[in-house]
Amino acid sequence: MQVELLDRKRWKTRVELSSAIFEYLEIFHNRQRRHSALGMMTPVEYELQNGRETAA
Repeated sequence: MQVELLDRKRWKTRVELSSAIFEYLEIFHNRQRRHSALGMMTPVEYELQNGRETAA
């Protein structure tokens, strides 16, 4: 997260930084990054392979 988010911009307020961290974790890290617990698949790939629809 340090390299992918925090080092890329100078944050004006703590609220702006907090929002950016939340978006990074919820949108990118938790949904798009590969997870070892899922056999190195993204959550979307895992859900598709296992016949479940992803939550929107």
